[in-house]
Formats: sequence, structure tokens, C-alpha cells
Amino acid sequence: MADEGIRRDEPGEVPKQFQNEQASAETSTLMNVLGYGPHIRQARIEAYKALDRYNTAGSRGTQTWITTGSKAEGLTSFLESDRDHLIVTESVICLEDGVDSSSVPVETTIFRSCSRISYSGHCRLLLEKYGTTINRKVYNALCDDGFGRGLLSSDLYVNQWLNFQQSEGTVQHERAGPSLSSTVHRIDLDVVQALHFYCPSILTRWAARHRYWPSPDVVREVVSLGAFVSPVGVKGSDYEHVEWRMCFNTGENVLINNLNDTQVKLYVLLKMVKKDVLKPQKKEVTSFTVKNIVLWIAENNPHSLFHERSLFHWLHKGLHALRVAIDTKELPYYLIPGRNLMAACALDHEQKRSWIATIDEMMTEGPRMVLRLPKIRQAIIAHPEPLRWYSGRRIETEMLTLIRINRIRINRMNLDMDEDTDVIIQALFRRQKEILWEVGMRMIMEGARVIDVENVWRNMLM
Repeated sequence: MADEGIRRDEPGEVPKQFQNEQASAETSTLMNVLGYGPHIRQARIEAYKALDRYNTAGSRGTQTWITTGSKAEGLTSFLESDRDHLIVTESVICLEDGVDSSSVPVETTIFRSCSRISYSGHCRLLLEKYGTTINRKVYNALCDDGFGRGLLSSDLYVNQWLNFQQSEGTVQHERAGPSLSSTVHRIDLDVVQALHFYCPSILTRWAARHRYWPSPDVVREVVSLGAFVSPVGVKGSDYEHVEWRMCFNTGENVLINNLNDTQVKLYVLLKMVKKDVLKPQKKEVTSFTVKNIVLWIAENNPHSLFHERSLFHWLHKGLHALRVAIDTKELPYYLIPGRNLMAACALDHEQKRSWIATIDEMMTEGPRMVLRLPKIRQAIIAHPEPLRWYSGRRIETEMLTLIRINRIRINRMNLDMDEDTDVIIQALFRRQKEILWEVGMRMIMEGARVIDVENVWRNMLM
């Protein structure tokens, strides 16, 4: 399993006529109304890409900002869930063993990855050469490997960022693995400080796999984007404090954004199952787990079989794959199959039995399984006209907010521009107020007594 990932269906195993076709199509349409359609997803993706460009430009070449997770995938609204960022230091590069370093610019500090005695997908970083410009936090995170060589400590590196002076209005939270969590003006952020990692052999092995998906052009794009190392080791490892984890965030963003509509909705439904049905307390199963299941399913099955009338067929397949991963505690990472994503999950025997029983019940329920998912169930119960009316205004409010946030960011970069007199910002703000007033008035007509516009806005975007 570690070598092949999730098993490819045998020829003839997928019937020409899918079961529950009508229910699949209706659920797909309903998910469009709820904000999971391709147009709103693409608008979110482009908005966060633009925000990354502005943040990167604002660092003046010292850092690259990359939005990751559900925001980069266009799958959550503005205030729904945390906002995940990878911030990559530009003056440092880590090279896979055997890669020639002669072409690396002299100002760049070089580390050489050592993965021979680390778990798959992890490595230790040995200093090969100081650059003419040395990042202070990198320098302060160096320790001795016992043989007189510089070894970069992931633990020391993260802890330095905890002591970083925060801007006004920022509340710093406890460290969670490689992530530094904070709340900035009521928006929750998770930031991982990472380094560039050049690993051609790993990406070449991934690219050479036989697959139905993604296309050769997408494979080449993923390879060209390279990799990163994030400061976190394998839990319980003797070298945890000096281990770094290989990650491919930009490539994974491209892969998710090249799934077709049905594959994306499969991903969303499985994430809902994880959050609202299994309800893990200690990250025994995560959204990353579910993402990898969907990527393996997409790779191993003909693309033509994924359409709106086959959604429940693939949801059944996804639940089966999740059940197997929980039962066997094995799920290979899509980019590095030798890394088992379930290896360190804190899943005890009773919890495993309970989750397997729950998934078995869902698989026998057919389309009725979606009634276990609160967001889907509420939408099914709601009258179609008010649901479409409200969803349309909620989506427009979110788009106006994203455009306004990016416009404000541009103004702050161009000091000669004034937000209070920017006609575009003012027009966006006026239209947003019109929508909030319209929603508030409808709430009053339906029995609400006190309307707080700020709360209406927050609730619409959560």
C-alpha cells in the first residue's frame, strides 16, 4: 500500500449506470447554492493569490507568502475556519543529497538534507555554506551535530518566531506543531515559517507514476514549483527537535485546483464527515488525511467517470478508503508514498471501532447519509426560494469583502492613495451596506427584534 497508494478499481468494477444518479445531481446542485460551485471557488482562489502577491511584495524580497489549506482551495468563506499561511525565508535553500550547489547565488545560505536516518518524508538539515547574507533566526537556530557540523534545529527555529514582536491588535496563541497561531482583529491565523527545499529526485519519482490524473501539463507544473521544509519532526522520534518535514504546499494547491467539480465536492463532503460525524479531538484524522484520499482516488480512476450524477458512488468509495485507513492505520502520502500519514495518529482501539461502525452505517444508508451533515441537512430542510436568495447575497458579500481587502492592501503599499477617498473602496462599501440592510430587514420581517449590522456581516461570512 505504501508503494501504490489507494488501489485502482479493476476494469468493469465501476458500473456504466451509477446508482443514486438523481440524488447525486441534486446534492451537487445544492452544494453550488451553498458556495462550493466552481465560480465562487475560483474567485476565492484568485483573491488569496492576489493577497499573497501583495504580502510578498511588502516583505521587499525577504519572504514569500503562500496561502494554504481551505482558503487556497477556495472551499471556505472569509471568516469560516482559520487562515493558513506558509511564509518562506528567501535567503536560505535546502538541497537534496547529491544535488550540485555550485549554481546557488553566493548570498544564499545552503543546507544539505540528510534523510537516511529519518522517517520517510522527513530530514535533518546540515549547514553546507554560509551566504553573504545570513538570516539571524537561522543562525540562532544552529546547533552542533556532535561531529563539529552545524545542524539546524526545527525546535529552536520555531521558538524564535514566538518571541517576535507582534503588531497592535494581535493576540498570540500557543504553538501547535510547526504552526504559530494568532488572532488578528478577530481573524484566526496559522502561520508556518518554512524554507525552500530543492529535491528533484522525489518529484521525478512522483511524476513518473502511471496515472489517469493529473494531465502531463499539470504534472510538469507541480514539479516546477518545488518543495519546502517545515520545522516539525516525527512525534516521538529521538531527533524530533532537529527534524524537518518535507512539504509541497504550492504543488498541492495546483492539484486540488485541477480536480473537476465532482472530485472537489467529494473532498468537501469527506471533510464534513470528518468534522461533523467523526469529530476527532486530537487530529487522529485531519483534512489533510481526507485530501490525500481524494488525490489517490482521482489518480487511480478514469477522469470521465467523475460527473455530477456519480457523486454518491465516489462518496461511497471515499468512505471505504477512509475506513481502511482508520482500520489499518495506513495511508500513504500522495507525493511521498513511503510516508504513512496515519503512523503517529493517537487512535485508540475503542475509538477506531466506533468510527468504523459509524462509517459502515453511513455506507449502508446511501444518499440519506448526507442528512448527518448539518450544513447539507439544513439546506435540504430550507425552502428553496429563501435559501437561494440568502446564498446569493452571502456570496456577493464575500466577494465584495475580498475585493475590498485586496484594494486596501494596495493602498497601504502605495502611500499616496487614501482609502477614505478611493472611489472603488467606497463603492464596494456602499454595496455591502445595501446587502446587509436588505438581509437585516428580511430578518425583522421574519421575527428578529434587534439587528446589529456587524453581527449580520460576521454571521454571513462564517
